[in-house]
Amino acid sequence: MERTIYFKNSPKIIGVCSIGGPKECAGTLGDKIEIKLNDDTFGEKTFEQAESKMLYAVIKNAIKNADKTEKDIDCIIAGDLLNQIISATFAARNFSSGYLGAYNACATFTESMLLGGALIDGGYLNNVVCATSSHFSSAERQYRYPLELGSTRPPQAQWTVTGAGATVLSKSGGGVKITGGTIGKVVDFGVTDVNNMGAAMAPAAADTLYTHFKNTGTSPNDYDIIVTGDLGALGSRLVKDILWEKGYDMNKNHVDCGELIYNVAEKEYQGGSGAGCSSLVFCSYFYEKLLKKEYKKMLFMATGALLSSVSSGQGESIPAIAHAVVIES
Repeated sequence: MERTIYFKNSPKIIGVCSIGGPKECAGTLGDKIEIKLNDDTFGEKTFEQAESKMLYAVIKNAIKNADKTEKDIDCIIAGDLLNQIISATFAARNFSSGYLGAYNACATFTESMLLGGALIDGGYLNNVVCATSSHFSSAERQYRYPLELGSTRPPQAQWTVTGAGATVLSKSGGGVKITGGTIGKVVDFGVTDVNNMGAAMAPAAADTLYTHFKNTGTSPNDYDIIVTGDLGALGSRLVKDILWEKGYDMNKNHVDCGELIYNVAEKEYQGGSGAGCSSLVFCSYFYEKLLKKEYKKMLFMATGALLSSVSSGQGESIPAIAHAVVIES
């Protein structure tokens, strides 16, 4: 079926870990974050080193929380926002497991869950770690302006989350499972504003959701909650409007990780974004809800803007993508 897959041997989520920076820990979900940082350098000399250290920490602790050892892990699938995904690669060099570097910008977390789930469902691997990270200070100076410039943020901007999350997928155990998902396609509506990620990603999010509903014969009402990753306030409104026009109403049960992570009073404008946004929120908040069966069926979709500083500098528009996974308890 078009881009939608079903797992016959549904991989189980048996352990998670989350880490957040000072701003994230001061937000609405701060008490749920497992590892709380009071210094966004994490004791390192550079923000890039700090981000890699965050990713290493959540991978290591997720394995521990899953009652596994590092030798039990067949593969780590991880990614981030930096050139050559150095945060993930440098973190992975500390482990003896296989490593698959993944990149779909802020959609990397659900991309890794689909890849890891397929490898387990097919009987190729037994235990896979899926992890992503982002850091405000490392991403901001790569994609937009030098931090020292002190540029004014426009109201359509989002705040890149300083944080990371990791899940351990396994062929057995656990009370939460991934039953399938829909692979996104690259969608470009011609948005060129590098600060307006919500507008760039909303059409891709709507396309994946529409394709998923059509392929599976489901509607928003068939899910306890529909979670998007990084659309922020503006992008969330846009995706709901687009789907409304296509005959699907998800106003009652849709939430966005970017809207959840910060306090409304903070000056982060449209909310959070970044590859670590969806993984941090899922691992710190939604996983516990699923374990307690407060949500029995979740459609979880991270969204990514596939731009670079080079493409933006050359006047290119911003293509985007979104991948969805169905998670059940």
